[in-house]
Amino acid sequence: MSEILEVLKEIETNTLLAAKKMLTTDDVSKLTGISRIQLRNLRMRREIPYYRKTAKLIYYDRAEIDAWMRANRVMTNDEAREGVQHG
Repeated sequence: MSEILEVLKEIETNTLLAAKKMLTTDDVSKLTGISRIQLRNLRMRREIPYYRKTAKLIYYDRAEIDAWMRANRVMTNDEAREGVQHG
């Protein structure tokens, strides 16, 4: 029974995360698999887009994170042979 409750809680969390437009550091960590520490390092190097409300309140725009994750796409071998450009 407890396993079912855990699965339901995970489904609820993922559903809420999918609906959010502004994300917390925890949200981005869950979404991307990047640890909170790595996200902090990316912010310090200004390599990831984010918003700072106060010193402790940091938010990320979902669309910007999606675009950031899609940056620097690596072509497949077939695409490279065909000379396909993705932008």
